[in-house]
Amino acid sequence: MQRNIIRTRLHEAGIDNFLMAENCQQALDLAIKTAPDLVVSSMYFSDGTATDLVQQLRANDLSRDVAFMLISSEACHHTLDAIKQAGVIAILPKPFEFTHLLSALQATISYIEPDSEVIDNLDFSDKTVLVVDDSQTARRHISKVLENIGLTKLILAENGQEALSLMVNNQVDLVITDYNMPIMDGAALIEALRQHPTFCEIPALMVTSENNCAKLDGVRQSGVSALVDKPFDIDAVKQVLTRLFD
Repeated sequence: MQRNIIRTRLHEAGIDNFLMAENCQQALDLAIKTAPDLVVSSMYFSDGTATDLVQQLRANDLSRDVAFMLISSEACHHTLDAIKQAGVIAILPKPFEFTHLLSALQATISYIEPDSEVIDNLDFSDKTVLVVDDSQTARRHISKVLENIGLTKLILAENGQEALSLMVNNQVDLVITDYNMPIMDGAALIEALRQHPTFCEIPALMVTSENNCAKLDGVRQSGVSALVDKPFDIDAVKQVLTRLFD
C-alpha cells in the first residue's frame, strides 16, 4: 500500500518510470543492475533498514552516487543521524506534503544534473574548499554537491586535526566541516581557526545533523560563518556560498 501511495504521488509530480522493490536486497540488486536516478525508500524492511540499504549502495561503485530519498515517520535523532551521514538528498515525513516532495525532487535534479548556467553565474572556479568529515560517504556526497555548483578545487580531511595540518601547505578559501568527528570535532576546529593568525578570516561552514541547541549555540559563538543541516541541501548551500563569497 505504501509503495502505491508513493508511486501515485510521484506520478502526480510527472514521474512515471518506476521499478518496485519489497526489501533491501531487491532494491540493491535493482539499483546495481539499472542505475536509477533516484531511490525512494521507507525506513524498515523485513531484511534491514534504509540505513543498511543506503550504506550498501554507497559501498558499491555501480550505485554509490545514486540519489537517495527517505520517506519515514521515524523521529529518533540517533536513527536518522546514521542515514543523514550516508548522504541522502531529502528526508520526508510520513505523511508528506506534495510541496515537500516537489522540493526534494528538485534537489535530486540539481544533484544529478549540474546546471551550467548556475555554475557560470556563481563562478566559484577559483575557490579552494577544504571538506572535513570523518565519513567517507559524507565527504563524497558533499564533494559531488560542491562540484555540481562549480567548486572543483577540493581538499578532503577526516577530522579537524588533519584539516589544520593540510591548511599549513594549501591555500584554502572555505572550510566545510562536520560537527561530530573523532580526534578533533568541528567546534574545536572552528575555534582553532579563529585563534590562528593566518586562518582566522577564512569562512567556515558547518554541515551537521546535530539538534542539541546548547551545542549549536556554542558553535555559533565560536565564530562559524554559517550552519547548514544534513541532508546537504543544494539550494541552501548556493545561497550561503553566494553570501560568503560576495
